[in-house]
Amino acid sequence: MRRKRKQNDEPLETELIAGRLQEEVLEQQGKLQRFIAKELIAPDPTDIRVLRGHKLPITCLVLTPDDKFIFSAAKDCSIIKWDIASGKKVHKIPGGRKGTEERHVGHTAHILCMAVSSDGKYLASGDMNKLIMIWEGDTCKHLYKFTGHKAPVSGLSFRKGTHDLYSASHDRSVKVWNVDENAYVETLFGHQDAITGLDCLSRERCVTAGGRDGTVRVWKIAEESQLVFHGHEGSIDCIQLINEEHMITGADDGSVSLWSVNKKKPLSTVKQAHGCHGDAGLEQPHWVSSVAALQNSDTVASGASGCSHNSLVNVWKCGQHYRGLELLFSVAVPGFVNSLKFSSSGHFLVAGVGQEHRLGRWWRLKEAKNGIFIIPLKRKPNSEEPNSTQ
Repeated sequence: MRRKRKQNDEPLETELIAGRLQEEVLEQQGKLQRFIAKELIAPDPTDIRVLRGHKLPITCLVLTPDDKFIFSAAKDCSIIKWDIASGKKVHKIPGGRKGTEERHVGHTAHILCMAVSSDGKYLASGDMNKLIMIWEGDTCKHLYKFTGHKAPVSGLSFRKGTHDLYSASHDRSVKVWNVDENAYVETLFGHQDAITGLDCLSRERCVTAGGRDGTVRVWKIAEESQLVFHGHEGSIDCIQLINEEHMITGADDGSVSLWSVNKKKPLSTVKQAHGCHGDAGLEQPHWVSSVAALQNSDTVASGASGCSHNSLVNVWKCGQHYRGLELLFSVAVPGFVNSLKFSSSGHFLVAGVGQEHRLGRWWRLKEAKNGIFIIPLKRKPNSEEPNSTQ
């Protein structure tokens, strides 16, 4: 009897191993798309936690790879490390006043972007003063200061599995750094206007959003070449890779687009993704101020610029092969959704919210809270292990 059961179990085990191996191959090819969107249900508003500690609007946030901590940064020039389970502050790197740059250890200008290395060893932060600061992930001890950009640093990302850091700036350039060696490597040029966002995964390449130049670019670092993509009508303000082959962008024309690195035009675009505001006949779309992707899945999210009665985080389901976007649910979040990040596990989504847009002060929402919203992503009961495809 025992032998019979063992024989029956063997094909199942073989199937599971084969499934895992197939997923690994697809992930390496950058084509893995796990179908989990159909399992997600809208969270109960009472389950959403809010962490408050910054005096001014949150501009960006990142999660540690183990999903235990959040680093948040703000216009008050400070960085706070939070324990997600308890909601308590673990560490605060205070901001300094303008003019104290020589003696203050930290930022003295608005922080626009952050990145954590895939092993959690390093935290990088970039500011309006053209500086990149490198910190120890565990202790928040200051390690290095990288100078070289000629304008605000607007995007940072570590290459997965390495300590290579890519940075983007309003000076229109992308720079490559080796953090282990405290060294500058090279500069890449191509954008015709300020770069507004940057992302990378495991490959020796990164993607950037070019703001008002209307392009998305894929930079092949080793080949010293770039691919140029056109799509949105407005300024492309945010970008995130879903897997190595696909990405999501958001623009101030109110649209959200999905792209393949092999196609020069978007695979799919949703116009007025967050609705419009203004009087009849004079409607303006809400700017898309942040996007996020649950890596190697069919689930993405977008956040809009502030509007007291219609400030939402939208969670979207991507169609097969990333053709098509379908709204799953919206979560009301009062204020400007300046930053969005999915946890690695896919169990929650974190939004960095402020009374103002991260890049300026076009208008201010007094009723909004400067805080971090932790949104649980609940699954339908009895949902099975997600399927995946190319």
